[in-house]
Amino acid sequence: MKRLLTYCLITLCAINLCAQSVKTLQKQQRELKQQIEQTNKMLQQTKKSESATVNKLQLLNQNISNQKKLISNLDKEITTLNTEMEGLNRRRDTLERDLAALKADYAKMVRESHYAQLQQSPLLFLLSSDSFQQLVRRIRYMQQFAQYRRQQAARIEGVKLEIEQQDKQLREHKQDKQQALKKQKREQESLARDERKQQQMLKDLKKKEKDLLAQLKKQQKKADELNKKITSLIEKQAQAQSKTTLTKEQQLVAGGFEQNKGKLPWPIEKGFISGTFGKHQHPVYKDVTVDNKGIYLQTTAGATARAVFEGEVTSCFLMSGSYAVIVAHGNYRSVYAGLSRLNVKQGDKLTAKQKIGTIYSDPEQDNKTELFFQIWKDKTILNPSNWLAN
Repeated sequence: MKRLLTYCLITLCAINLCAQSVKTLQKQQRELKQQIEQTNKMLQQTKKSESATVNKLQLLNQNISNQKKLISNLDKEITTLNTEMEGLNRRRDTLERDLAALKADYAKMVRESHYAQLQQSPLLFLLSSDSFQQLVRRIRYMQQFAQYRRQQAARIEGVKLEIEQQDKQLREHKQDKQQALKKQKREQESLARDERKQQQMLKDLKKKEKDLLAQLKKQQKKADELNKKITSLIEKQAQAQSKTTLTKEQQLVAGGFEQNKGKLPWPIEKGFISGTFGKHQHPVYKDVTVDNKGIYLQTTAGATARAVFEGEVTSCFLMSGSYAVIVAHGNYRSVYAGLSRLNVKQGDKLTAKQKIGTIYSDPEQDNKTELFFQIWKDKTILNPSNWLAN
């Protein structure tokens, strides 16, 4: 019985761990589906034209990446469910054997001749005692025997109940597996369609290489001018700050900002990183290198930028048709560029996630709605991806 109880305890722990694992995978699937829906929404907001654009390709690439993650996630769920179903079947077989053993033991007990004699005349058994002490012992024996019978019957019912639970969980797992297989098939079909679109779009963009490279050069010039302006402002602010001691409040804010590295909220509510920090290949032209001094975050039209931490607005300026905002967090600074309308002004004290402004949708770039985001420490620029929550 001790072995059975230990086994049931291990079984229960294993079931709980599997349930948590499957729930975690299903939560990730829901998040990936939301990201795919968000990217599809961005695709719908591009110019109503069948012509290929770099923006459409980037959005399609993001969808393909998320679809591959989703398919991989579903594969993990199916594998986990298969493993657990095998375990449930093994546990069920063990319980069936334990049940058979318990029933056999109970039957043997019933067949015991002495027990049969007690069933025929328990009163005679007691009255035939040779002494009072023997009478007491026989009464105690009968009580213990009756208790043992009840315990054995309860154990049999308990094992039966456990088998029923195993059967129920097996049915649920089979249903979950069937659902996961259907989802996986749908996503594989969707992935295949998007990959065909991706290849066709790459071919179409290659045909427009000259015009697109000219456009890229123009965009890079704007980015360089913006970076020069931001660097100049931040260096002046950092220089002025270095001549004084940070106030106690500024020190606390800077300390809190630093402690939250890798946990800061995104400067957009929904979207994805469309341009990573540093040098990397262009998504279409592999011989073209892009050097980003921050990260680009793409979102839907009408979305707003928000502060990643509490701080004070130190600069707001207009450049190349859009606004940029610098927020100081002690000796750290965050930059939000590519805004069409501002909700803040210089000198404002902000809280985390407070709206800074509406992100600009660029008609020259297929209505792309993209925020340029930077993080600085004094005069040193940092990789924002290392500071934002995953």
